[in-house]
Amino acid sequence: MLVDSHCHLDRIDLSPYNGDLGAAIAAAEERGVSRMLCIGIDLNNAGRVVEIAQQFDNIYASVGIHPLDISDEVCGVSTLLELAAQNKVVAIGETGLDYYYSSDNKSAQQESFAHHLQASAQCGKPVIVHTREAREDTLALIREHGDPATAGVLHCFTESWEMASAAMEMGYYVSFSGIITFKNAQELRDVVKKMPMDRLLVETDSPYLAPVPFRGKKNEPKYVCEVAACVAEIKGLTLEEVAERTTANFNQLFAL
Repeated sequence: MLVDSHCHLDRIDLSPYNGDLGAAIAAAEERGVSRMLCIGIDLNNAGRVVEIAQQFDNIYASVGIHPLDISDEVCGVSTLLELAAQNKVVAIGETGLDYYYSSDNKSAQQESFAHHLQASAQCGKPVIVHTREAREDTLALIREHGDPATAGVLHCFTESWEMASAAMEMGYYVSFSGIITFKNAQELRDVVKKMPMDRLLVETDSPYLAPVPFRGKKNEPKYVCEVAACVAEIKGLTLEEVAERTTANFNQLFAL
């Protein structure tokens, strides 16, 4: 039993399933993927991700504004709290900082991230953090505005062991995607090797970052099996052990 802890079900390619999202979800279930978290990235898709979660028993949703989707007006805490109060919403985000693709609006990204952290603290739901080339600011804002009681997850992690350690000290989980299967990702696999299993999650981030041997194709939740298998190989565990532990971590983090 596996969980895809981060996927964009409103964006995956449904052409292999004749446009039927239910069939794509069933394909994941056939490979033992028992739950999926469908991620919100802006106000425009918040309604759709919640609708998907409410339509399928094994799907949950998050709501938030991705750092690369911030509009001219930063979303306020009250709006985030209204979105988070909906049925099947278990998390705030994805939010965070991305200075790799966008470094000219750092102040807006930081304000938005702070609002998400504050909303998380107020509603008691964990926060899903996207971070890229913003290690110091990400950790500093979590320390300043986050609540350890609602610590969340650094998703699709590609940063250093030092950052992972600092986040875990603040109660965070760390999630790994298909990137760990890529040939040039040895440094990231070294981070996985050091990770305690009680703080580790797996994800697809589909439709992006399909793992080997599907790299270059459109990603989907059923491929989280390949991510988990890679973790198992790195850690010297069985796939079943990784599935059991990461599923328990997911349920613990999102209070399921």
